[in-house]
Amino acid sequence: MKPMLQRNPWLRGASVFAVLFGLLTLKEGGTVLFGGAAARSAAGAYVPFVLWFNFVAGFAYVAAGIALWRRLGWAAWLALCIGLVTGLVFAAFGIHVLTGGAYEMRTVGAMALRTVVWLGISALALRLRPARAVRLETTR
Repeated sequence: MKPMLQRNPWLRGASVFAVLFGLLTLKEGGTVLFGGAAARSAAGAYVPFVLWFNFVAGFAYVAAGIALWRRLGWAAWLALCIGLVTGLVFAAFGIHVLTGGAYEMRTVGAMALRTVVWLGISALALRLRPARAVRLETTR
C-alpha cells in the first residue's frame, strides 16, 4: 500500500492552486515561446533559460497538483524538488543580472513568487506525511 498524505483542506487548496498555476504557466510561457515575434516583443527582455525552465516546470506543477489532490506520498518530494530547482534557476538568473544581462523586473518578482509558493507547498505537504505523524505520536 502506498503511503498517502493526510486529508487536509489546505492541501486540497494547494493542489488546486498548483494545477491552475501550472496551466497558467504553460499558457503564458507557451505564448512567448511559440506565439511568434509579436508575443516575444510583448514579453520584453525575457531571459530564455528562465522562460524555458518555467514552461517545462509548468508540466511538473500540474503533475504535483494532481498528485497532491490524490494524496500521493511522493507529491511532497516533487513539490520540494520544484521549489529547490526553482531557487537554483533564480540564483542563475541573479548571476545573469549581476553580469549585465538584460532582464525584466517582473521576472525577479515572478521567480521569487514561484520559489516561495513551491517551498510553501512542499512544507505543507511534508508536514502532512503519515510517517511524520507516526513519528510525532511515538515521541510524545
